[in-house]
Amino acid sequence: VQLVESGGDSVQAGGSLRLSCAVSGASFSCMGWFRQAPGKGREEVATITSGGTINYADSVKGRFTISKDGAKNTMYLEMNSLKPEDTAMYYCAARLCWLRNFSYWGQGTRVTVSS
Repeated sequence: VQLVESGGDSVQAGGSLRLSCAVSGASFSCMGWFRQAPGKGREEVATITSGGTINYADSVKGRFTISKDGAKNTMYLEMNSLKPEDTAMYYCAARLCWLRNFSYWGQGTRVTVSS
């Protein structure tokens, strides 16, 4: 199983980015995006489940959108109105839906937002 993120970049505040997470070796219904800013712990950004339930961190609600394309086996994170505090390494992750923990992780893609 492999998860590969892409789409990270350096942008100015107010800008937009779309992150992609291409999955190979398996298909997952329960996936999520996480991020880790320099010197901080990992934060859950957005998750999506097999039933279509979507959850967002309060800090990104209304600005970020998580989605999946089953045909492409790819998950996305559309990020709008980016803020400097969104600067972080972003990771995609997947889990078996009957398990609580995310077992599969990508290598991360860096997002830098300048003011």
